[in-house]
Amino acid sequence: MQRILLILVSIIASYVGISDSAALADDSQPAFLEIKETTPNRYTVVWRTPNVSGKRSELGLQLPETVRNLTPPVVRELPRSKVERRLIETDAAGLEGKRVTITGLEATSIEVLVRIEFGTGATTTSLIRPSKPWLVIEGPRNAWQITWDYTVLGFEHILSGFDHLLFVLALVLIIHGTRPLLLSITAFTLAHSITLAGATLGVLSVPGPPVEAIIALSIIFLASELAKLNRGKPSMTANYPWIVAFSFGLLHGLGFAGALADVGLPQHEIPLALLMFNIGVELGQLVFVSVVLVIMASFRRLRAQWPFWVLQLPAYGIGSIASLWFIERVSGF
Repeated sequence: MQRILLILVSIIASYVGISDSAALADDSQPAFLEIKETTPNRYTVVWRTPNVSGKRSELGLQLPETVRNLTPPVVRELPRSKVERRLIETDAAGLEGKRVTITGLEATSIEVLVRIEFGTGATTTSLIRPSKPWLVIEGPRNAWQITWDYTVLGFEHILSGFDHLLFVLALVLIIHGTRPLLLSITAFTLAHSITLAGATLGVLSVPGPPVEAIIALSIIFLASELAKLNRGKPSMTANYPWIVAFSFGLLHGLGFAGALADVGLPQHEIPLALLMFNIGVELGQLVFVSVVLVIMASFRRLRAQWPFWVLQLPAYGIGSIASLWFIERVSGF
């Protein structure tokens, strides 16, 4: 609950120029570590670190002392992250029971998804958090552990995905009535579930940067709709909310898929991991909507006569933030 309130405060603060909107746009990605056994006691290592506030992160990978590099790390700079690859070898005891440490993690809010694939084909996935920036490697994880890890990953991804939350916030502010809101949220959920599954499974392939830019445009559109509605003008979103929510939900699903593609899925548990990631996203979204509705109900109880410019603050605040994101993302093509 505290995390959700902090998110809402940061959004409100951004209306008056307090928060750094560019920073909020790119800090939602987790880091990813994959260790894959190719032959006995030999492993390929993929270490991906996301940008932090538009800058390269200072996270470091510290492997066990029993590990030695067979090839030097090969680094590739991507628009939103850095990827390092290498081949390592361990002693006869292997990696089980050994500790992997992420240096510098405790000074960030980034989480690290770790995926380890053993020579038998079995996989294990784990999360490393800033509060405990290390992991003791265990044997293959069962389905219940994968269920938990990817549900938590999806839940935390949506609560740190400020562009998606801002879109949902605009929807909640525009749509009046419990039934239309429920239908619209359901349509949004169904739509981004379709494209999330399609893109993750390779059925759909769309470049990430244009998708992110268009997502920003979708938020600008809803901000303009909210401003028109406050002035008493017709609004397509207010009249046909579920159609608008479904249409843009297809687009936002591609954004979720980009984040999940950066992290990766356990090859032997793809359907389960994909399902639980999506469920985690939906749970986080429902919690956010519930908190927004409670806050709105609290303001209505005040029965205050707000001046018109106050009523327009959310619309112009949302639109301003989304415009900055759009400019930043287009300039990054």
